Amino acid sequence: MAGTGSGRPSIYPTVLYADAKAAIRQLTEAFGFTEVTVYEGEDGLVLHAELVQGNGAVMLGSKGRGGVFDTAMKDAGPCGVYVVVDDVDAHHQQAVAHGADILMPPTDQDYGSRDYMARDAEGNIWSFGTYTPEIQA
Repeated sequence: MAGTGSGRPSIYPTVLYADAKAAIRQLTEAFGFTEVTVYEGEDGLVLHAELVQGNGAVMLGSKGRGGVFDTAMKDAGPCGVYVVVDDVDAHHQQAVAHGADILMPPTDQDYGSRDYMARDAEGNIWSFGTYTPEIQA
């Protein structure tokens, strides 16, 4: 299978935002992502950005730029993304300190994970927790 064994994730959630620059600020400041790259058009819109958290990454850009993906996502609703973090409570405290909309505080789950859930400024749902699925290659 392509993308396995290289040390890079093989799946990247991709989200479009009306205000991608504000989304990048929220994801880095409140949710602890690290900005890897941001490409802007001459008009200042974010054409493509990559943010990492642990060994995973998310790609994002601005809505309304045109193109096949933007057109396909035009009427799409918000998405949900799950991110594995080491210390759920500390991560939650950081999100709260930056004004994140917390939907569920840190909660121990029946399946052994500890998770919390937040909504970003444009309605996407971000879950952060300790559950790490075992993926068999």
